[in-house]
Amino acid sequence: MHIVIVNRWPRFSDGIRWDNELTRYEEFIDHEQHRVSYVVDPLGAAGVLAAPTTIARIEHVNDVNDFGELLGAVTSIIEHVGPVDHLIALSEFTLEIAARVRAELGIPGPGVAEVAVYRNKVRMKEILAAAGVRVPRFAPCEDVPRSLAFAQECGYPAILKTVDGAASIGVHQVPDAGVLEELLNSVDLTRHEIEEFVTGDIYHVDGFAGPDAEVQFQVVSRYINNCLAFEGGEPLGSVVVQRSPLRDRIEAFTRECLGALDMRTTPFHLELFVTPADDLVFLEIGGRVGGSEVPHLLNRMFGVNLFEVWLRAMTGTTLTLPGEHADRAGGWLVIPKPKQLPTRVVRVTSMRESVPSVWRELLPQPGEVLEPGGSYDAMHSGRFILLADDEATVEKSIVDIISRFKLEVSPL
Repeated sequence: MHIVIVNRWPRFSDGIRWDNELTRYEEFIDHEQHRVSYVVDPLGAAGVLAAPTTIARIEHVNDVNDFGELLGAVTSIIEHVGPVDHLIALSEFTLEIAARVRAELGIPGPGVAEVAVYRNKVRMKEILAAAGVRVPRFAPCEDVPRSLAFAQECGYPAILKTVDGAASIGVHQVPDAGVLEELLNSVDLTRHEIEEFVTGDIYHVDGFAGPDAEVQFQVVSRYINNCLAFEGGEPLGSVVVQRSPLRDRIEAFTRECLGALDMRTTPFHLELFVTPADDLVFLEIGGRVGGSEVPHLLNRMFGVNLFEVWLRAMTGTTLTLPGEHADRAGGWLVIPKPKQLPTRVVRVTSMRESVPSVWRELLPQPGEVLEPGGSYDAMHSGRFILLADDEATVEKSIVDIISRFKLEVSPL
């Protein structure tokens, strides 16, 4: 087979940063058995560690998430190497663009309509609502008057978000009609939706769906704070939920959602509300591996590297997954960068000795400059992965870190 991998993630060899250490293309795809080509941007070039002699062709672009650039690069690869059997893109931001390139060039694999069920937030809720799954009331932003009328009907606060965003980028919790009207007049309405604000705790479920849209592996976790709060400068954490009637209900809810969306041979990251009335309400789903420390924690706790499972499945190898996994406890925490950036680190507090649950800790070093930009896996004020004997201990450890952690910086 001729496989083209689109990569935008670097790999680090400093022994400190663990980001993307699980995306080992050179290990999970046999570069001798298959012809393997790459399309990379400047950061992604640092994530290609296969021996140069085993790479059929590598194309460098400025941005793999630019449709024109990616289309041109894949076209060049086809001209020099031959037809493509698989076009692989693991980043959520590249999934839809890669689907468009497949359609343009006649490459097998997930098409635009298939990818839309886990990239387009309107489409996914339309499908689930039709299947009887409870979702927030929602509407595409067709024009300003209708969007304002919808928000008035649902009540404030309302949520305005992009239909294809990730990591709460472009999500607004809108307090009133005046603010909403101002926002609506400042965005591309064709890329936005509005939905009701749902009160409740937010949970996430990470796992893998098999070839018949069956859930082969899933782990339920509960957020400490939420992704929208993180965008506002608050810490974001998560605790794996141990066995309970609620977890059983969430697992059944996940199976129902995956079946209705017909998501096949893909990892997934599903988010849902648990309301004060104990109802389960769908929030959104992604057809990719969960972000931040999720894949590293699951690999450590259950021996499941979701990137490996995904890559091997796409190239014809099936791995056995633990359907009924051990009831272990763990979690993670990210303390975001200071609001005023760029800034230089003066002093930072390690949590390893004072919080025994810390398994991994990533801290900026004195003298290091923290720059704007990046998602959950950027260098932040502090990132922690935790392991303990029970769920309560993990949550207490996260609360302890938030209360004790100190980062001293100086402005540039």
